[in-house]
Amino acid sequence: MRKLLSSKNLAMLFVMVAVGCTSNTVVTNTASTYTGTGSVTQGKATTTTANLFSSGIRTAGIGTITSTDGKAWTVPADVNFTDASFPFASDLYNSYVSGHSYVSTTAATAALASKNIVTIDADGDLYTAYIFGDNYFEMYVNGIAVGKDPVPYTDFNSCIVQFKAKKPFTVAVKCVDWEENLGMGTEVQGSTSYHIGDGGFVMAIKNASGTIISTTDNTWKAQTYYISPISDLGCLTESGTARLSSNCSTAGGASDSYGIHWALPTDWFKTTYDDANWGAATTFSNSTVGVDGKPSYTQFSDVFDNTTKDASFIWSANLLLDNLVLLRKKID
Repeated sequence: MRKLLSSKNLAMLFVMVAVGCTSNTVVTNTASTYTGTGSVTQGKATTTTANLFSSGIRTAGIGTITSTDGKAWTVPADVNFTDASFPFASDLYNSYVSGHSYVSTTAATAALASKNIVTIDADGDLYTAYIFGDNYFEMYVNGIAVGKDPVPYTDFNSCIVQFKAKKPFTVAVKCVDWEENLGMGTEVQGSTSYHIGDGGFVMAIKNASGTIISTTDNTWKAQTYYISPISDLGCLTESGTARLSSNCSTAGGASDSYGIHWALPTDWFKTTYDDANWGAATTFSNSTVGVDGKPSYTQFSDVFDNTTKDASFIWSANLLLDNLVLLRKKID
């Protein structure tokens, strides 16, 4: 495992008081000492889109921030939410659309329209994917866009994506843990202005006969591309292509927290992309992700917590700090 910073004895020590936080955040390193493969930003991004979804409980803004190496980054991620050519996923549970808070998978599936089926292979079989993404996802099959989350932040929703394809097919998903404090990986929670949220993605895929043929688990591949908030850059490590923040504090962020960014490969969603060097996805329990009491998840235990083929929440190694994560799986 390769340490990303020079000795802490060479670093600068200063204390920043995070407005609204319950405690001070101690920053023990400066960006100039960082020697990792990512690009370092600090503090708040400039808002470029005030809110993608005005009906939401939280503000789903988009911003841009420049790193110390002169690169511009979109936070929390560059997404296709406003791109009409990228289809929205159908609703499994969506409190923002009248009549779409379905009480069961049977009711939600019965309401699907055939026009929303994305054809990958004209002579392929029909597959139905049931998805809960915290907070936002964009999904591809064999490089073709099949569905994006219609609610980018909150209130929590769940989705259905239908497509026709021939096995084997490759599923690729962009997952975003949204942020209210753009560039800082945090949100307002009670009296805390810089609360660290979490991510999580779970999916079960059924064939035309209703049998679950694939679920999210640790056989998926995962890679992170944006980590924040970081108070001590010395906590970050890299081992091969793994970008690890497990030693970093998750106590809370601050107004001058750091973010680490990596550019997404242009072909990451295609079948030809080589993900052999990505690590295995990490699985998380329902309680860790915090879905208990959320009807958009709990009302559909027959697919998400099926007794014979249980789907697991997956992410990269750090559910709290890793905010932009790519997932991939070849389904045979």
